Amino acid sequence: MDGQSPHPSTEHFEFLLVENFSHLAFSCAVEPLRLANYVSQKRLYSWSFASEDGRFARASNGSETRVSHSFNEVGRSTRSDYLFLLSGIGVQSVETANLLSAFRRGRAHGSRVGALCSGTYILASAGFLDQQKAAIHWDYHETFMEEFPQVRLSRSVFVAEAPIITASGGSATADLILYLIRQKHGEDLATQVADQMIYNAVRDAEAAQRVSWQSRHGIRNEHLIRAIQFMSENMDDPPPASVIARKLGISGRQLERLFGRYLNCSPKKYYVDLRLQKAQRLLIQTDMSVTEVAYATGFKSPTHFSRVYRAQFGILPSEQHRKMD
Repeated sequence: MDGQSPHPSTEHFEFLLVENFSHLAFSCAVEPLRLANYVSQKRLYSWSFASEDGRFARASNGSETRVSHSFNEVGRSTRSDYLFLLSGIGVQSVETANLLSAFRRGRAHGSRVGALCSGTYILASAGFLDQQKAAIHWDYHETFMEEFPQVRLSRSVFVAEAPIITASGGSATADLILYLIRQKHGEDLATQVADQMIYNAVRDAEAAQRVSWQSRHGIRNEHLIRAIQFMSENMDDPPPASVIARKLGISGRQLERLFGRYLNCSPKKYYVDLRLQKAQRLLIQTDMSVTEVAYATGFKSPTHFSRVYRAQFGILPSEQHRKMD
């Protein structure tokens, strides 16, 4: 449940575990701390966990983690060097007054505070991240930009130098913790910990979260890459293929051939699929109405949007909303 008993030089990490938290991010946060102690043979780090009820926290994979105290007890008797909020799926429904109060107390008592995985969403919703740079899991990017334009969204794996630390989750959490170890105890220890984890691709803060589109599909055609990037950046008001081609300096026929050769579809079909994927994420992750989602993804008519959405996913947008309730 806890790390070893604190030593005067030990840094203590406290994790606020929200219901359905990411177990992957959890392990990637705690294991580097344990391994740092193991490799150094010193009590460099200790850790503890808190939950709403002060007994257990359930991860999204169904496993339960025993905790030492409740959110109400955080910051009242002991001080942590770091306080991280960790959540996972269904993040829109897990924000509680006790959780936010615990976070405020930790920050007021001098802890370096932050959020892991979708925990960034909770802090943004509560106004903690206004005008700050922050990272969150890539699956939330479009939703996050729609709901929190006042936050400076970063597409990198973590942000460590802002007032509130954020990491995008999964293995990016390990990257962040290894970074903190390196900052405190040097490159050699961080490298030894990474070696213990068989982790030979440690990323710095500016690394991209996702495998590049080029690498994923093995495509190096610069015109096609730029076309897809342009589409991704203009989904609320999608230009016709002729405009995209003109921006790239090629003909519409050339653009059609590129999409046919590499993606086996037309530019129009690819663009619609891209917009529908964004629409699905907005419906699942936000409380936006079907009409709002339709307009946010470039559909001029909610009726047309509903028809196209059902053809793609076999369910109406309104049914998708109800399914997630």
